[in-house]
Amino acid sequence: DRMKEFEIRTKLYFEENALDHLLNKESRKTMIIADPFTIKSGIIKYVTDRLDQDGIEYVIFDDVVADAPMDKVMVGIHAALELMPDCLVAVGGGSAIDFTKAVRLFAHRINEGFWPRFIAIPTTSGTGSEVTQVSVVTDTENNVKVPLNDKELFPDEAILDAVLVKTVPKSVTADTGVDILTHAIESFVSTGCNDFSAAFAERSVKLCCRYLCRSYADAEDYEAREKIHTASCLAGMAFNAAGLGLNHGMAHQLGAMFHLPHGRANAILLPHIIRYNSGINDLSTREDTHLMPCIRKYCEIAASLGITNFDEVSTVRSLTNYLRIMIREIDLPACVEEIGTICKEEYFAAIDQMADAALLDATTQCNPRKPTKEDVVHLFEQIWSED
Repeated sequence: DRMKEFEIRTKLYFEENALDHLLNKESRKTMIIADPFTIKSGIIKYVTDRLDQDGIEYVIFDDVVADAPMDKVMVGIHAALELMPDCLVAVGGGSAIDFTKAVRLFAHRINEGFWPRFIAIPTTSGTGSEVTQVSVVTDTENNVKVPLNDKELFPDEAILDAVLVKTVPKSVTADTGVDILTHAIESFVSTGCNDFSAAFAERSVKLCCRYLCRSYADAEDYEAREKIHTASCLAGMAFNAAGLGLNHGMAHQLGAMFHLPHGRANAILLPHIIRYNSGINDLSTREDTHLMPCIRKYCEIAASLGITNFDEVSTVRSLTNYLRIMIREIDLPACVEEIGTICKEEYFAAIDQMADAALLDATTQCNPRKPTKEDVVHLFEQIWSED
């Protein structure tokens, strides 16, 4: 077994008034990279007001899209090298933070003297991008997504202030919340899991299960919003170290093929993947010999949520039922058919291609059970309807 490592490179500022960390900064010239929504919605003012108060010069760059095409990243790089700021502040969802990661890294490769401090300020709870070393850009010529993975991509600091997620719409709260839960559960059972990543994952699962329905039901429930924002960051630290699994590998294909929101795809898959990874089906009993070793990890998650049953099989069944009820409570669909916009013929025609892509997806590589193509095809078929 090779030596493992776990590192936290990003300093966190969190809970009430965390944004005040922007005051009294040594930086004199700041480049803010923000997604257009943060500007349209006025969220950006939480950041700019503090910089104004401190007399810090700043420029806002907002030509940001998800999985940014390389030519857009180049525009960002040129803007950064022209300005030569001593601080980069990313404000927005995962796309703004990922975009800033790519801009800083490539600008540094062009001009080694360019290495500003990098502060990430997430305005959604979900991606955990503020504490990970990955970023996704798009190679437009070949139309492929290119995941960057480099320790230099870590932000230096992250500010988690729940005031920024207060206005997130209900459906987004639900989607991103289930994404956090999936990040945490997958990293806990992944082949890359260790005691350090597991501690972050387990706490994230607990916070999600305790606060997600509350956060969904009442946008003014500040404590719930704050806890989900924290859970997102904890899950990011866990999966950055441990990796994810087949749930994400398959969800990425549903997103690419049918533009299904990522959290929704994860929600539909989660109970099925847990049963598949555990090796249980409707007829399983505790005497079964084909149960998978990772069933114990799922039982640990269940126990941390206060779900214990007669044996491992019934405990995992109770866990998946618990998650199904929770997913229902935040009004997410239980199967693909329920979404209502995807035609059955088209869906089944795409399964073969999606299964191939899911097996090749980088996230699938850490799944605790090695899936065959037949397994993945069967899972895609299973999630079509509830029957």
